[in-house]
Amino acid sequence: MAANANPDRQAPAIPWRAIGWGGAASLLALPLIARAPWTGFDFMAMAGLLGSVGLGLELVVRKSAGMAYRTAAGIALLASFLLVWSNGAVGMIGSEHDPRNLLFAGVLAIGFGGAMLARFRARGMAWAMLATAVAQVLAGLSGLTSDVRGSGLATGFAALWLLSAALFREAGLRRAE
Repeated sequence: MAANANPDRQAPAIPWRAIGWGGAASLLALPLIARAPWTGFDFMAMAGLLGSVGLGLELVVRKSAGMAYRTAAGIALLASFLLVWSNGAVGMIGSEHDPRNLLFAGVLAIGFGGAMLARFRARGMAWAMLATAVAQVLAGLSGLTSDVRGSGLATGFAALWLLSAALFREAGLRRAE
């Protein structure tokens, strides 16, 4: 056993990690390069969002070998990121100050709570993403009378949640075989 240990041996390079984290850093640098009127808080918030997605992806890749599960989780993380980003930047319904936009925090809470209840198992995650899609549509419909464009965009996110649910279901079926 000790003969196999080689302290000089380096860990194999994983280019996807460097590409992913480098991409996140590049996205964070874009507003600075474009001289966007961002505050320090804006940069910290975006760094937190990008870091959360990156860490989530790292965890999924480490804990799951199935491509369907990884893709489903990636889509769910992407949908979460886009929902928080767009809702915080301009608001899904009306402006970012419209109180109905807080409903979308509930959408994320349903998704995360469902994932916790499912203990991140594929079949339970499929149901959690389905519930999240329904919550997304209901939250979007809350602004239908005042902002049809925003409500359409908000309900369009449901397609991402449904795609994630379908892939989690597929991952669950493959695991059952």
